[in-house]
Amino acid sequence: MIDSTDIAREQMVQQQVRAWDVLDESVLDTLRKVPRELYVPADQRFLAFADVQVPLPHGQHMLRPNVVGRLLQALDLTGTERVLEIGTGTGFVTACLAALSASVRSIEIFPDLADLARSNLASLAVRNTEVVVSDATRLEERTRYDAIAVTASLPVYDERFERLLADGGRLFVVVGEPPAMDAMRVRRVGEDGWARESLFETVVDPLINASRPSAFSF
Repeated sequence: MIDSTDIAREQMVQQQVRAWDVLDESVLDTLRKVPRELYVPADQRFLAFADVQVPLPHGQHMLRPNVVGRLLQALDLTGTERVLEIGTGTGFVTACLAALSASVRSIEIFPDLADLARSNLASLAVRNTEVVVSDATRLEERTRYDAIAVTASLPVYDERFERLLADGGRLFVVVGEPPAMDAMRVRRVGEDGWARESLFETVVDPLINASRPSAFSF
């Protein structure tokens, strides 16, 4: 007998993710294999496969499944990459990134969310991840990464993240303010070059402490 959870998960993959131009089979398979429902807070589990941003503590939200699919597809992971994630949340995107790459270092500003993500990842034996409590707007990383996923939006584009890319590395980031934000892929091309590509419009929570546009005064 087919489990109702498996049916709901496959409907999510087909009707939300694939239908939103996510055609990379490795991404679709990852979303089938990583148990999203186990990363959703227990009192919100009925929303695990819904086309919504699931509420989290501190006014945060899990990304909608179709946005996760587009994020993973944009990074074009092959299994060998060192990945940096900004915004761990409950660890669901972290687990998806880990399934598609060699290792993931994830930055979370809220200690309780970081603890929750660590617990979720450990209970599901996701071992190639590291969750660090830090303010991503004050990062002083020296490591370069093959891929970077920023799971919150930047009201104003911040070049600090693209500078952390290795040559050929890809950054996924959402830039702007409501009602429409621009999801972008940025690729590093040489030591001093970056190619930026607009992918789609969406709205996601802003990164805590991110810079905002200067207010005009008259």
